[in-house]
Amino acid sequence: MTNDAVVPEPCAWDVRLFPWRLLLLWGILALLIGIAFILTPGVTTVLLITFMGAYWLVGGLFAIGSLFLDRTNMGWVLFLAVINILAGIVILLYPLYSTVFLLSFYVILIGFWACFVGVSHLYHAFTAKDAGNAILGVLSLVFGLLLLVHPFVAAALLPLVAGFFAIVSGLVAIAVSFSARNVRPRRQPDPRTFSSFYRNP
Repeated sequence: MTNDAVVPEPCAWDVRLFPWRLLLLWGILALLIGIAFILTPGVTTVLLITFMGAYWLVGGLFAIGSLFLDRTNMGWVLFLAVINILAGIVILLYPLYSTVFLLSFYVILIGFWACFVGVSHLYHAFTAKDAGNAILGVLSLVFGLLLLVHPFVAAALLPLVAGFFAIVSGLVAIAVSFSARNVRPRRQPDPRTFSSFYRNP
């Protein structure tokens, strides 16, 4: 005589990485930031860079303070802390110039990276006779060259692009949060079911 037991699937447990309220809050914040970038791109960008400067300054001070408790990699931690403090002070003293510099630097970095990706695609296209990689390479190369030739124009348009993506991501996060709210959590199986199964083969 054998005892038949029904073993529930362990994979049926509902694991949620983020609560729906957290997703909703994230979506609302992203939506508000995106709207601010679209309506007032200059002011919002300067405020964001200023906040980043304050964050770097405070982070550098805390990093130096942490050396009194833990001196592991003291030289490296001290070097990064000094860089953060100096960058934070410069940004807080000259927020407008810092914003223009950081945006232009970011655009130039993207331009060089796009050119590198374009050349890589073109090399692969010539070696493998792949027309798709050739098209991607040309597009990436043209995009990178445009950013390098007109970095200030691209830097001026960057907040608008960031605002558009923030609005889209915010709307998606809000929709996902309401969908997660309507999902009922699954009941976890009783662990005694597994123990009785293994005791009675």
